[in-house]
Amino acid sequence: AHSSSEKRFSRSRQSPVSWIFGVCKMASSRTTGFDRLITIFSPEGRLYQVEYAFKAINQGGMTSVGVRSKDCAVVVTQRKVPDKLVDSSSVTRMFKLAERTGCVQTGLIADGRAQVRRARHEASQFKYKHGYEMPCDMLCQRVASISQVYTQMASMRPLGCAMILVGWDEEYDCPQLYKADPSGFFCGFRACSAGVKMTEANNYLEKKLRKKAEQKTELSTTETIHLAIGTLSHVLAADFKATDIEVALVSRDTARFTVLDEMQIDQHLQAIAEK
Repeated sequence: AHSSSEKRFSRSRQSPVSWIFGVCKMASSRTTGFDRLITIFSPEGRLYQVEYAFKAINQGGMTSVGVRSKDCAVVVTQRKVPDKLVDSSSVTRMFKLAERTGCVQTGLIADGRAQVRRARHEASQFKYKHGYEMPCDMLCQRVASISQVYTQMASMRPLGCAMILVGWDEEYDCPQLYKADPSGFFCGFRACSAGVKMTEANNYLEKKLRKKAEQKTELSTTETIHLAIGTLSHVLAADFKATDIEVALVSRDTARFTVLDEMQIDQHLQAIAEK
């Protein structure tokens, strides 16, 4: 009885701060509950909802690839028609954002279309205010900034999609390739990928570009298209038909965002098969 009264006495003398610290220490051993709200960090410093958004990008089993050379920037993605009754011409993940800028969306297509609408709005507002087209890097930065705000507010959720942008920079007269993810991070790339086979595609692109660097040669527009298609074909271990993929690019010849039609894609596929 004497020992139990001493325990109660010592517990009553415990300060509120140390008691709260003890409760938090007990809770830190469990991660359950820290993924309920976007604004709460786990004890390890992680935002689980943002990590889940990255996983949502892989839900559709899609992979996209982007490659930039001296004269062009190319994006390639898979085309999957969900149902035989669906009009295949209405299924696309390539979107024109401005005259010289476009993107490919990987992940949840509904989230992707919402992000495209906002990007088009930002691009049109910029051109209206300044009189010239919004550069690709500034547009990507704006899209990424909006995505980052979604990670701070409990009333929103991160978008489950990754945007790869290509554009032609009028000031520097060169192509640009950028990527923005659900966390709000963005960066320029020589080559990049998104989706379920992202790691394998990045490794393949690193080897190919390292080999080109050792040879001290630049990729032509045709070679850039073939590298992007070849990368997607290699990581998926599949031989494509013209209806299986979508290809878009900006090049020095036109300086406009152009989506290739099935006949043009088929010509590139035949050229790759003949190598």
